[in-house]
Amino acid sequence: MREATVDMARLAAMDAREAALLLKGVRDATLKGGRPPLAPRADIRESWQRMLRKGIDPDKDHRSRLLSAVELEHRRSASPLAELLPLLREGLVSASGSYSGSPQHIMVVADADGRVLWREGSPAVLRKADGHGFEPGADWTEATVGTNGVGTPLVTRRPVQVHSAEHFVATHHSWTCAGAPITDPRDGRLLGAVDVSGPLATMHPATLMLVSSVAKLAEAELRNRHFTDLERLRSVAAPVLCRVGGRALAVDGHGWPAAVTGMPPVDRLALPGGFGAGRVLVPSLGRCVVEPLPGGWLLRLEDGNAEAAVDVPSRAVLDVSRPRRWSLEVTGGAGGWTQELSPRHAELLYVLARHPDGRSAADLAADVFGDRTRTVTVRAEMSRVRRTLGGLLAHRPYRFREEVEVTVVLPADPGDLLPHSTAPAVVAARGGRRGLGRGPEA
Repeated sequence: MREATVDMARLAAMDAREAALLLKGVRDATLKGGRPPLAPRADIRESWQRMLRKGIDPDKDHRSRLLSAVELEHRRSASPLAELLPLLREGLVSASGSYSGSPQHIMVVADADGRVLWREGSPAVLRKADGHGFEPGADWTEATVGTNGVGTPLVTRRPVQVHSAEHFVATHHSWTCAGAPITDPRDGRLLGAVDVSGPLATMHPATLMLVSSVAKLAEAELRNRHFTDLERLRSVAAPVLCRVGGRALAVDGHGWPAAVTGMPPVDRLALPGGFGAGRVLVPSLGRCVVEPLPGGWLLRLEDGNAEAAVDVPSRAVLDVSRPRRWSLEVTGGAGGWTQELSPRHAELLYVLARHPDGRSAADLAADVFGDRTRTVTVRAEMSRVRRTLGGLLAHRPYRFREEVEVTVVLPADPGDLLPHSTAPAVVAARGGRRGLGRGPEA
């Protein structure tokens, strides 16, 4: 019989105090290894597991050193989220109080390291947030303050609502919050998170939908600006490419092509680590002479690239040891390169590394989505991976080529493997643990 799980809509319909007591019962029983009246939601349960493995005390307030004014201003000016503040403000600061009839929320914007960069909203709630150390410059990662609406979305890469005693640390139980990650559409890099927080009485299940929608609008705005930048680069590159003999193309700093000559159109290129002017080995293209352009780079393919582009690497190191950044380092006869991986590509390559004999499209669909029928999605993803990584992968079945020595660098604790992932193969490798108990209290 399937276990009943906490439901946010039902909580919202309850008296705020009654809902808080119910969640406290769920938390206390779960952390002690008992049988809770309702099972915690999946994202909350997995976050609590991470906190217990890290040794976070659930009954003690945790604070970090605040960034200095200089450090904070530096992070603000360097963050791509700064230009999105008007959109976030319009979507969240004014709208977040509409569900409760009173503007009793605050909007919080944090960077990818979980540092709070900006806060806006109700003065009374801002003062309450100060009392919890929830202020500009604070570290609001899970590792510092436990399960919360900023740090948890940064780990899961998904929108998360955290209400009352769903916060791992007891001092945050008077809060309700909903947060969503914001990623850069140009390269999938995690930019930070946006969160709406307030007193328990203002909780509404639609708040998560609101925050998620505004985060998607912010990503769409970044995408539109990217298209504008590509058009600008294309206008600069066009006369240059007209004068270049042979095969050449212009790409922006993220590998997106703006113009090409002497060769078929290409998809986005995986620019290796340390990419810059000079002779560079580019996966799927081979050796190129790279020159700077305003807003991008000119790549001129060298002679003999037909052989270089299909050069089979001899060694690949897949590093999935870090919680939010994953990479693939490749070496071979034509040289070496390093590529950061998107969350999905990290999952796929991890599964293939675990199965050197290969996986069919149906196998990968089951491994990643838990549904063997999603072969179309898998084939599309694997097509992108294979184009990005040159001669590293084979297909029918999908696998690393036999000539490639593959090494996987794993986290010290299996439970920290790709924490964002819900892929069945990854969940099983993490141990598939459902128990949370610390054991009976002495």
